[in-house]
Amino acid sequence: MKKTPSFEGVFFVTYVFHILTGFLQKFLFLRMRLFKFGLLFTVVLLGIYALVMYYLVDESKTFTVEKEINYPVEKVFPQFNRLQNFTRWNHYFSSSKTMRVKYYSPYEGKGAAISYVDSKSGKTGELYIRYHNPNRSLRMQAFEGKKSNPTLIDIKFVKLGAGSTRLIWTIHTPRQKLLNRISNLWTEDDFAEHLDDSIKNLRHILGNKVEKDHLLTDIKYDSLVVQQQEGQLILGINVSTSNKQDALYKNIILNHNKVFNYVTNDLGKREDEFGYPVLLTDPDNFKDKEVSYFIGIPLSKRVGVSDNNFSFRTVNASQSYVIYYSGPYINRSGAIQKLLQKAKSDTMRNGELQQYFMQTPEEGKDVLMKLSLPVYR
Repeated sequence: MKKTPSFEGVFFVTYVFHILTGFLQKFLFLRMRLFKFGLLFTVVLLGIYALVMYYLVDESKTFTVEKEINYPVEKVFPQFNRLQNFTRWNHYFSSSKTMRVKYYSPYEGKGAAISYVDSKSGKTGELYIRYHNPNRSLRMQAFEGKKSNPTLIDIKFVKLGAGSTRLIWTIHTPRQKLLNRISNLWTEDDFAEHLDDSIKNLRHILGNKVEKDHLLTDIKYDSLVVQQQEGQLILGINVSTSNKQDALYKNIILNHNKVFNYVTNDLGKREDEFGYPVLLTDPDNFKDKEVSYFIGIPLSKRVGVSDNNFSFRTVNASQSYVIYYSGPYINRSGAIQKLLQKAKSDTMRNGELQQYFMQTPEEGKDVLMKLSLPVYR
């Protein structure tokens, strides 16, 4: 038999339903008011933003940045005019390990071009040289992503003497849509920051390149000189080998090539990014049957090394006795003895002998070396 609901029960259910309905209506009303208020606030905010962008921020921006670099314009200009050089030191390209760059003929001067893709950041773009006046000026156009309007880059090269150059960048950014103009507020600061890093890289590359060119044209062989050697960070390998006949030199060639290939291929370094290969050893061990040495390449900073055969050695700055030697490697002992005798006569103690290979060592050919003996009291 079905139970008939009581009057009190029906009344209670109706009362609760009425209350809930009232709450729901108030909630929906309040939510609608908040939505309208939020929409109105957003419209007002966008309006204020649009007015600020329209009256206070230009649709495009032009600014100039100047830098000086202590190298002659004849050495500096090719680092800009040849895009394969340009991407080595320019921070925008060199700072990314995932940046892939394609170069297009004629590779330098007017008409040279590149395209690039960074798989990690998603950056893409193109760069063109539209005009060049050797050692005086250069004009580039940079397209970023799918933008059809380029950034114009004018660079002037001002000769300040035999060994210094002033670089003047004039940057003209493309027109921005009204709501995108905010990027113009920090464009100049970003450019200046990247430019500082780029100039550091350029100085390092030119330093290696100019120093190597200068040394090779100004060498006086077999004359002992005193030099102040700068400190160095060297990446290389430790080796022990026989000192019989030409076995040592063959072993040095083998390990020189191993280090050189690792630095250039595995680490992606170019020859103007590092110094001369150097061999560190006890200066007296040329008389021993077994020889231990460390051979490596000076780098500007530490990098990650995945091969445990390689390690870093730090060489401190010092005063050094130096002789430049050219001839068969096995005959270098006379020059080494001259360095040791000079240190002894001056009552100086000495550190490890540093043998710099200023030309790639090859079997059956004479070596061109800088023998440097650090000395101290």
